Formats: sequence, structure tokens, C-alpha cells
Amino acid sequence: MMSNRKKVTLAMLIATFLAAIEVTVVSTAIPRIASELGEIQHISWVFASYLLTSTVATPIFGKLADLFGRRRNFVWGAVIFLSGSMLSGTAQSMQQLIWFRAVQGIGAGAIMPTTFTIIGDIYPYEERAKVQGWISSVWGLSGLIGPLVGGFLVDYVSWRWIFYLNLPFGFVSVVMVLLFLKEEGKLQRIKIDYWGIITFSIAVTSLLYVLSAGGVVVPWNTPYLIGLMVLGAAGLVLFFWIETKVSEPMLPLHLFRVPAILMANMVGFLASSILIALNVYLPFWMQGVIGRGATESGLVLLPMSLGWLFGAIIGGRLMLKTGPRQTALYGMIFILAGTIILGKMDTDTPAWILPVVMLVSGLGFGFVMTVCTVIVQSMVGWNLRGVATASNTFLRSLGQTVGIAVFGTLFNHSMIEYVMAHPQEGKSVAIADVNRLLNPHHLSSVPEQLLNYMREALALSMQHIFIILTGIAIVAICLVSGLPRSKPEPAGTPSELERA
Repeated sequence: MMSNRKKVTLAMLIATFLAAIEVTVVSTAIPRIASELGEIQHISWVFASYLLTSTVATPIFGKLADLFGRRRNFVWGAVIFLSGSMLSGTAQSMQQLIWFRAVQGIGAGAIMPTTFTIIGDIYPYEERAKVQGWISSVWGLSGLIGPLVGGFLVDYVSWRWIFYLNLPFGFVSVVMVLLFLKEEGKLQRIKIDYWGIITFSIAVTSLLYVLSAGGVVVPWNTPYLIGLMVLGAAGLVLFFWIETKVSEPMLPLHLFRVPAILMANMVGFLASSILIALNVYLPFWMQGVIGRGATESGLVLLPMSLGWLFGAIIGGRLMLKTGPRQTALYGMIFILAGTIILGKMDTDTPAWILPVVMLVSGLGFGFVMTVCTVIVQSMVGWNLRGVATASNTFLRSLGQTVGIAVFGTLFNHSMIEYVMAHPQEGKSVAIADVNRLLNPHHLSSVPEQLLNYMREALALSMQHIFIILTGIAIVAICLVSGLPRSKPEPAGTPSELERA
């Protein structure tokens, strides 16, 4: 019996939207949450805990989807995600909310790769590109709707309802999958790589914590942070060794011997590092350099969501006509153009430039991310599609995590260098002055000379980051040349891939 593709696709769109909207809707509610629960210093971990657990869970559940089937995997993930949502809505302290968000992240780490995998299963290549474009466009749509829904619920109901609202929609999605998705592939003999899962979880969790907390929460030279670095590195070495020895590895390393899969994952990794930098530093530029309010600086991200929405839909159709490589190249050229413009900005650049850059970049990301997902899925058969899709999702998440850690360190270093190079001007600058710069209500209390000095320091520090983004985009364009020129074909059976 065949799956009801339309109803399954609707269920996947609902599930993707719930997972995608979590970041934007929670961002809107954070000030109210902090005022009620307190412990404002831990706010960043409301996001970091979700990102960390979802990143770790993604490849694990990708493999489980190949072993146990997509439907069972999706239902498990949805139950975990909805349980985390319900618990987050009942949180009575910031620590509870952080832990419950971590539970949510585990569920999201199961939902996202399984959603893309199910679409890859039920549609042939000619339709898969178009439908994956719809799925990818949901991320752009969530960026548009999330702040509006979050703001309405916070202002007129309660911040707790940003979590409770997931429950009815998630339940509908689960019921639709149970009723209408029929597994058509042949499940493998179940051999779970327990040691691979354990070593991977310990290693990646340690390293992601180091990247998230290092230089922000604690100094880089803190003994326990150094210990976690060593633990993470040793854990990865052990994990890779285990994966070469077991019959059913959690992350089959032979997948990365397929050039198209390797190149698609690397392009996704680099593009995601650019994405997180734009999301973090462009609102920062609007608020700190141009002097706009927090609401207006947040709105600068909306054109990217709109561009991504159309880019994903157009890119999915375009790759059927021009091929994956050409479509990804167009997308990376859009992204490169945006980074070049950003690298040339200074304190006199008008504010309207930023929304234009975000719109163009959003189009590029819609093209690139859709193409990379379809390529990875199309290069393998049913029994490897789950873990292959998860590898792409994992590396995209890893790109954002590594990117924000590297760019944050560079930003801090550039600020320090600027102050040291201008000792006469910078001798009175303190953290409190920078905080006032980021709050337009306090700008009147900052002397004009000091205000101009701090804006120049911020602009120069972010300009260094934007120039590096240009270099990353150029490297990604070079890697695009390794993508298939025409329709991707499966590289072989799992055993053939093993021998490759």
C-alpha cells in the first residue's frame, strides 16, 4: 500500500515549522521570561542547550531511522519534542527551562533529518527537488511568522503559550504520519552501535560546550574547559576507530568517500557559518553602529527569511532545468555578493543597505541549502538515506556552532586591538559604555566623542568578520565545482560504498 503523499507532506510541513519556529518565537519572549524567572545571566543557555542537544541527536536519530524505519523514528522524536515543549511551558526557574529546552532539542534532532528523509523516500528526484524546496521554505516562513506569534502571545496571553502551542499541531502531525505513511523500504537487521552513540555523544557535547562557553561564560584557559577539549578530542578519535570496526556504524564513514556527498556537506557547513554570522552581527550593526532600536534591528532579518522562502521554491525548480551544480553556484554568488557589500561598509553606510543584503543573501541560502539536501539524499539508497540526510543536517548545525565561536573570538580580539591602537581615545572606555551604545535610550548620556569612537571600534571589528565571510564564500564556490552537473544517481549499495 502506497503512502498518501499529500497528507504525509502536510504532516512534514507542520513538523518542520514547529521545529524551525522555536528559535525565532523564543527570541521574542526572552525578555519577559527573564523578568519572570530571573537569572538573566543564563539567558544564552536557553538557546545553547536546544542547539547543543539537537546537534548531537541529529546523526544518532538519522541512523535509527535507517534501522527502525522513518515512521517510528518520527513518532519518537515528536513525542520527545512535545514533552519538552510541555515541560518548558511549566518551568518555574531558568535552570528548569534550560533543561527542558535540552529535551526539546533532542526531539528536534530526531524530527528534522527524519522529515527530510521521508520526503526523499516518497518522491522521485524530479519531484523531490520541488518538495524539498517547500520544506526548506518553511524555515524562511518561520522567520517571518515567529516574531509576530511570539510577540502576540507574550503581550496578550502568556510566554508559556509559545511552548504549549506546539502540542495540538504536533499531535495532528503525529496522527497523520501514523495513518498515511507506509514504509516501502526494507528494514535492516537491527544492530545498534551503542559504543559509537556513547562516544559520539560525549565527544561532541564536550566540544560544543567548549565552543559555546569558551571566552564567553568562562576564559579559554580554565582548567576544566581545557579538560573538556582533551576529552572531546580523545572521544572523537575513539569514535572514528569504533566506526571502522562495527558492522552497522552510527555514522558510516564510507559515505564521505562519495565526492558529491562530501562536497555537499562541506558547502552546507561553510554556508551555515556565514548564515550565523549574518544573523548575529547585522542586527548588532543596526543597533550599535547605526543607533537603531532593538525592534528595528531585529526586523533587518526579515528580508532574509523572505528571500529564503522564494529562493528555496525557485531553487528546487531551477535545479531540474540547470542541474544541481549550476543552481548551487547561483546561490553562492548571491551570498558572495552580500558579503562583499558588507565588507565595504563603514559608519557612514545608510541603513537601507542591510535589508537589501539580507534579501539577496536569503535567496542564495534558499538555493544552496535545498540543492545540498537533495544531492545527499539522491546519492544513496533507502537504507542509507536517513543517516546521509542527518550527516548534512549535523554539519550545517556544526557550521553555525563553530562559526559563532570563531567569529566571537575574532570580534573580541579586534575590539581589544582597536583600543590598544588608540590609547588616548580609548582609555575611558568600559563595558558599561558599550552597553549604553547598544541601548538607544541611554545614548544621550554618552559624550559625542566617545560615542563616535565606540561606533568606529564596533564597525571595524565587524568589518573584519565580514571580510572573512567573503573568503569563506569564495572557498564554498570552489567546492561547488565538485557537485554533480546533472541528476545525481545513487553511488551504490551499502556494501559497494564500503568497498569504494
